[in-house]
Amino acid sequence: MPEANVRGIHINYEVIGDTGPVIALTPGSRRPYDELVDLSKAIASKGYRVLLHDRRNCGKSDVFFDGSASEHAVWADDLHALAKYVGVENLYVGGSSSGARLAILFAIRHPQALSGLLLWRVTGGQHAVNQLSENYYGQYIKLASTAGMEAVANSEHFAKCISARPSNRERLMKMDVDAFIKVMTSWREAFLQSSSLPIVGATEAQLNAIHSPACLIVGNDIVHTPVTAHKAAGLLPNSELHEDVVKKFPEEKLRHHWDPKEWRDAEPKIAEIFTTFLKKAESGH
Repeated sequence: MPEANVRGIHINYEVIGDTGPVIALTPGSRRPYDELVDLSKAIASKGYRVLLHDRRNCGKSDVFFDGSASEHAVWADDLHALAKYVGVENLYVGGSSSGARLAILFAIRHPQALSGLLLWRVTGGQHAVNQLSENYYGQYIKLASTAGMEAVANSEHFAKCISARPSNRERLMKMDVDAFIKVMTSWREAFLQSSSLPIVGATEAQLNAIHSPACLIVGNDIVHTPVTAHKAAGLLPNSELHEDVVKKFPEEKLRHHWDPKEWRDAEPKIAEIFTTFLKKAESGH
């Protein structure tokens, strides 16, 4: 797969499709983009190009910790630079869970480059903030504090990053442990501040200011709640919401964990929803 040198780091990426408007899709958590290849091919078959990439600290891309902004803001800026690298000035940006957060931050930070949003499994609420801030940041702060960068390199996630790109081990081991902890702490604090927001990473005013068309698909677990998706759709001025993609549950009986197979099985429906939305957005209707 090709890679780009973007903002001083190597980013692994792929473009699926030959012609048409460009859609950048990003998966959840810090997972590599592989899981979105089939969905991207389904969307591309309708006349679009899909840009996939491994974010920094994910998959086959470089590990590099930039504390100048929240992690999702850094990812959004990386994607903006990557789009320019591949010669794209305007694009639709979408994703699932943390990929949706990236998309929202892209809309906030680079509105002039945004054609629209495609979001599923949007994250919000106190439970999500508590759980994810520990998963993404807290555990690595503890590892680095007690056992240094060797322990971080040997952790499940970063061991996968090293396996995918062996040079990442040296990059991790060269990093000053206090600098690493400082970045992780700043990213965690930015995440924790979202507990009172409608969705993780964006205020009501910021969502209200996004006027590009947006398509949202409702989640069904306690991290990606229907309430969060409804809040987001209600605040985005030009949005449409889809609720019947995965099994619906009462708010008090939501899944405790998202079901990857359920969402994978729903990909034909997701592709149909997104391509229908894109056709309308491109026609101006």
